[in-house]
Amino acid sequence: MKKVINTTNAPAPIGPYSQAISAGNFVFVSGQVAINPGTGELILEDIKTETKQVMENIKSILIEAGIDFSNIVKTSIFLKDMQSFSEVNEVYGTYFKDHFPARETVQVAGLPKNVNVEISVTAFKP
Repeated sequence: MKKVINTTNAPAPIGPYSQAISAGNFVFVSGQVAINPGTGELILEDIKTETKQVMENIKSILIEAGIDFSNIVKTSIFLKDMQSFSEVNEVYGTYFKDHFPARETVQVAGLPKNVNVEISVTAFKP
């Protein structure tokens, strides 16, 4: 069974996709960028602030799904510039206590709305 997960505490999708889909025991969270859900504005002050907004958007979607960061089994991080890896990694790491999820981080030629980082996650809901 498939269920759409949607919350006003994360940015509305900017295309034909859902914030997240729950399928069986898995929750697939679409790639999130640094849009403030309250204002609809991009948060691009610096890469750390941008990454924090992305992670907060993911957090809101996970809460709506009834889970948290401890349920994440896999993340995908897309960076416009691999030079920002360490700063993104620093912020990203603060959202996990232990048992870090599997992950890949790749540099891409471009991202939606010309942001610097996009992160998607897959979580397991027991």
